[in-house]
Amino acid sequence: MKTNDSDPEVRALARHIRMSAHKARRVVNQIRGRSYEQALTIPEFMPYRACYPILQLISPAAANASHNFNLSKTDLIVGEAKVDEGTVLKRFQPRAQGRGYPIHKPTCHITIVVKNKSK
Repeated sequence: MKTNDSDPEVRALARHIRMSAHKARRVVNQIRGRSYEQALTIPEFMPYRACYPILQLISPAAANASHNFNLSKTDLIVGEAKVDEGTVLKRFQPRAQGRGYPIHKPTCHITIVVKNKSK
């Protein structure tokens, strides 16, 4: 959270989401720079599994901005939206003749930053 009161930026962070960062970036790239209302409606109609956790993260970011900084939700835009790679869960799938096949289950960290669009 930025402390400058003239241009507050409020962020919401979701960590260790069980999907690859590449798949989550498809959705995040569509909402970056959009208004709060558009950022809520765009993921609802996209056919990706990554839409649900991103949609759940946009609402708390706006709620933080309205509660902590008294900003109107209609004046908010998604200023920064990024997806970073998290830890990889490493598992083994049993295969024939006693072998083990490695399975990598990636996670990601999603960060949404909302700010006032008056600037």
